[in-house]
Amino acid sequence: MTIIDGKKISTDIQDEIAIEVKAIAEAKGKIPHLAAVLVGNDGASETYVAAKVKACERVGFKSTLVRMPTITKESELLFKLKELNNDEDIDGYIVQSPLPKHIDEYKIIEAIAPEKDVDGFHPQSVGRMALNLPTYLPATPFGIVQLLERYKIETSGKHCVVLGRSHIVGSPMSILMARNAAPGNCTVTLCHSRTLNLKEFTLKADILIVALGKTEFVTADMVKDGVVVIDVGITRVPSTETKSGFKLLGDVKYDEVAAKASFITPVPGGVGPMTIASLLLNTLKASRREVYKTNYEL
Repeated sequence: MTIIDGKKISTDIQDEIAIEVKAIAEAKGKIPHLAAVLVGNDGASETYVAAKVKACERVGFKSTLVRMPTITKESELLFKLKELNNDEDIDGYIVQSPLPKHIDEYKIIEAIAPEKDVDGFHPQSVGRMALNLPTYLPATPFGIVQLLERYKIETSGKHCVVLGRSHIVGSPMSILMARNAAPGNCTVTLCHSRTLNLKEFTLKADILIVALGKTEFVTADMVKDGVVVIDVGITRVPSTETKSGFKLLGDVKYDEVAAKASFITPVPGGVGPMTIASLLLNTLKASRREVYKTNYEL
């Protein structure tokens, strides 16, 4: 059994990006610039955005943090996005979720210029992904693809079962694993809360990708020997075993499932670290204008 070390792969990718950015700087080229919009003061969002800013500093990117209060009107946020869309120095930006309840998340996603949509959530990005055209992939699925590729895990002809159908992980993951590419070329089954006889599907999986948000949902009796397990879930639970008083658990009961797996991602340290690496890769791609050769007009 091989433990897939997402922390190491994320560090490797960031080191590779840093080398490229250094070469750009030495050639007097334009340094990639990532912006993040944070509305309100959600604790988890603060942590995520701080990590993204730190990662930008590590690889040599320019970064901008736009803070807006919780009471920000939807129209005010839309106006700010228009400014970012028109700022030629900013290559890509993200709007950190969750947003305050009075703001329509989908309206905000659609307001982001597709060529700057480094989160990969804009309908145009999703459509291009479905057509296997150059685009920005959503960070978590992109990170999983990177893990499969760098660990040389064979996917062609395999049966991949995806648990969860969110637009952030499950649905795009099912598209990526079925596409005619490497990694890809899987026969994909997408399972969700309405799936009947779920265990029948998971037992047939050569590759099992779990993104349910249900702590330790997948147990050893649900998987076959030699399965590749990608655990996307991460939930903070109370614990008397740690100084902090809590620990992080995934959607897979790690110890018992790991005994049957050929490859498995731990929680933490598996998929999680890859999201920021993927965001940086998308921003680097945006700075090269690899996806959109001309400006997109809203």
